[in-house]
Amino acid sequence: MRVVRQLCYLVALILVLALSGCGTSAATPSAAVSASTVHEATTPATVAPTALPTRSRNAKATPSRLLIPAIDINAAVEEVGILINGDFAGDLATPTRSQWTNVGWYAAGPRPGERGSAVIDGHLDDQNGSPAVFWNLRKLHAGDEVRVVMSNGKKLTFRVTRIAYYSPKAAPLQDIFGNSGGIYLNLITCAGDWIPNQHQTTLRLVVYTTLA
Repeated sequence: MRVVRQLCYLVALILVLALSGCGTSAATPSAAVSASTVHEATTPATVAPTALPTRSRNAKATPSRLLIPAIDINAAVEEVGILINGDFAGDLATPTRSQWTNVGWYAAGPRPGERGSAVIDGHLDDQNGSPAVFWNLRKLHAGDEVRVVMSNGKKLTFRVTRIAYYSPKAAPLQDIFGNSGGIYLNLITCAGDWIPNQHQTTLRLVVYTTLA
């Protein structure tokens, strides 16, 4: 079952990287922006439900807050899944309860602190081009701390190992979503220039971190 789940997970994420849109027209600051893996819908009220795993009352702790001191992020974490219908079917969803200030943990993947690559996404900017939760993600450097507070109160500390920028079709799925060689947390958002006819940006920003 675990192998089947991982295969379904990676197949779904192929769609995420191929089709994910970043629904604002604001270009990323030209500093050195490049890649992400998040669908940023500007009209969440019309977005179809996302596919999320069912959890029992005895389910393990899940992430509740993401803290990145170097860029002043202290954000609530929502569980997100894959959009199952509509114009963006197959894309990785982003938060809906507080879409610009919360981040989304892909709940079908590993939990932070488990072996494998946990993934958290967030918006770069809002529908008006104003900064959203991951606006400054590009400013992180190797060695910076990324902290996760779990629902049971446990605190996990990760350290940035590298930052990479990819075009959607060139992103290494195994590195981002499927690396089980350690305990990782990867952060993703949009980057690059806005492509109006595709409703997405040219690049994806991925911040790779490992458990400290």
